[in-house]
Amino acid sequence: MSTCELCDRAASGYLCNRHREQLAARLLELPALYREVGECLVPRRSGWGEIVATKSAAGPRSPINEDVLDTVHLGRATEVIHSWRADVRRLRWPHRGAPPPARLEADCRWLAQELDWIVAQYPAAGDLAREVAELNGQARSIVGDPEPQPQRIGACVALVGEGVVCGAVISRLPGETRLICRWCGTVYGPEDYLMLHHFQPADSA
Repeated sequence: MSTCELCDRAASGYLCNRHREQLAARLLELPALYREVGECLVPRRSGWGEIVATKSAAGPRSPINEDVLDTVHLGRATEVIHSWRADVRRLRWPHRGAPPPARLEADCRWLAQELDWIVAQYPAAGDLAREVAELNGQARSIVGDPEPQPQRIGACVALVGEGVVCGAVISRLPGETRLICRWCGTVYGPEDYLMLHHFQPADSA
């Protein structure tokens, strides 16, 4: 048993189940996010390939950091994801040639299909997850759609041994009704909320 490279929790490979699921979801979201980024940005008149926001505040100067915008666009995302596909392919299928030409949607889909191998065998899985998360966050900052943040609910009250309570922090995303302890795996449904609240440690308030 190893530990997740992102959170040090127990894992059967380089990522725990939670971060594997996050990586899979972000890979599938990236193409649509960067299409939306493209709709928010148009070419600058000062030079080829430079970009500027189409929605800016009125006035002589934009409050947007244009140097940041120069790095958040489809071309860069495509280049980064394609480089990850090429590296995974090099290790996973060493006798095959170079991957097809870079296309963000195809490369994201290919990486998502290879996630089982990536999590189990790819030493750079943690770096891949971090860079995909960074691309996702940068795109969301442009389109004004930040990722929902987990809400802390309390401590897990499940017994994991004789007289031993798990005590791990339980959190959920907005709208989730089923709570799952990421440490011991206990599942709490809406019918368990009152019990969960009642048995919270006195110092957790």
